[in-house]
Amino acid sequence: MQTRVVVGEPWDVPADVLAVPIVREEPLPDVVSAIDRRTGGALSAYRTLGELRGKPWSSALLPGGETGAAWVLGMGVGDVAGFDRLTAVRLGAAIERRLTDRAVSRLAIVIPDELLAVISADEAVELVTRGVVEGSAEPALIYRPGQAAPPELEHLTIIVGAGDAASLGRSAERGRIMGEGANRARRLAQRAANDVSPEVLADEATDLAHEHGLQVDVLGPEQAAALGMGMFLAVGRGSSNAPRFIVLRNGAPGATDSRGRLLALVGKGVCFDSGGISIKPADRMEEMKMDKTGACTVIAAMATLRQLAPDLPVMAVAPAVENMPGPHSTRPGDVIRAMNGKTVEVTNTDAEGRLILGDAFTWAERNGATHLVDVATLTGAVARALGDQVTGGFATSQPWWDEVAAAGARQGERLWQLPLIPEYRAEMDSTYADIVNSGSAEGSLVKSAIFLAEFVTRPWAHLDIAGTAYYRKAHPWAAKGATGVSHATLVELALTGA
Repeated sequence: MQTRVVVGEPWDVPADVLAVPIVREEPLPDVVSAIDRRTGGALSAYRTLGELRGKPWSSALLPGGETGAAWVLGMGVGDVAGFDRLTAVRLGAAIERRLTDRAVSRLAIVIPDELLAVISADEAVELVTRGVVEGSAEPALIYRPGQAAPPELEHLTIIVGAGDAASLGRSAERGRIMGEGANRARRLAQRAANDVSPEVLADEATDLAHEHGLQVDVLGPEQAAALGMGMFLAVGRGSSNAPRFIVLRNGAPGATDSRGRLLALVGKGVCFDSGGISIKPADRMEEMKMDKTGACTVIAAMATLRQLAPDLPVMAVAPAVENMPGPHSTRPGDVIRAMNGKTVEVTNTDAEGRLILGDAFTWAERNGATHLVDVATLTGAVARALGDQVTGGFATSQPWWDEVAAAGARQGERLWQLPLIPEYRAEMDSTYADIVNSGSAEGSLVKSAIFLAEFVTRPWAHLDIAGTAYYRKAHPWAAKGATGVSHATLVELALTGA
């Protein structure tokens, strides 16, 4: 898809569809009123009827009248003051999805000046473009081609009233690349467990690395054992699909970014999670193919970063396993040794993500990482606490968390910091080891992060996306399925060192 930005009049832009944000307030923004006149007052007539009063994501498709477009799409966005970064992303995505199964190859979207009170024109252009790209993702097509889907656009034009066209054009292109990266993560996360084993995930990462010029290393069980990755290996013992420890790197060996950092993006890659011996209930177990989303996200983020900042030193670490019951499975009560030397009593084999992440943290630090952020579908507790719209997070360094949160805010992603309570650490003591991998149910979300903190010595932030990684129903701005959450946050965070 080609992107461009026009600074000028939207009715002069040729397009199949011209999309226009509709706000609740009266009067309508000047540019929207001018488009209304060129459609013979159709937008106003629909507004009077109650079809276009600005309710978010309500819409109407009208003949283009005296504009350069065959059709005009009015899309409700709510109040002017509420047009923030998240709304900008969802506007682009909702427009794209509203055109599902329509013959559209040229889409133009106007961003009225009145909507730019909270965000700048450059930010709006980037985020709306990113939203259009992310809105094009349709998981149903992975295994059922030919299903109804949003249009495959050839040209996307964003129209603003003022600004530097060259700078705005770069913002649109950045948004396109960010959106494509998120969709790459979503597609890989959405694929079934019989399609993506740890070995296949490693192959996908390797192919992506070769395509984009990244360095790649994949460690098998023997190499992991030689390095002492006892927690990582313990999770995958029950499966006939052997674990893979995937590493992607960019930048010269030993290099750091402009801020003296080597950032490690760590992603949980459980390609299927049955719970192991502590087996899960059957209800919705099919969704456990999504337990690899963290790994898919950091792998995709590396390709995105390579496109946006080709020389930026950064690494991704993606431990990939299947957690299955079997004759060689780790059992409740087993004691294992982590890569950093600590011993862990496994009291619940379904608390497996924290085991593979702990060894991944140690490996990253030993290989130069100065700052770490992990993304993981770690706990059901975070979904019960925050639902599917907010990602919960923890950190050992408040300044580092503030940077992560700021990166998320710039990309319209909601993060909520939760506390690390030191008093809870005593409840995770073990008679036989240094720590248990799963404590009592009270405060279990906090205890999951307390466990992870045992395996980091550098600034670290943890994003638990168990609630936000997957929509169980479609929304106007997104299909049912993988969401791509945190991809934009990780990329934005890394780019602060470009």
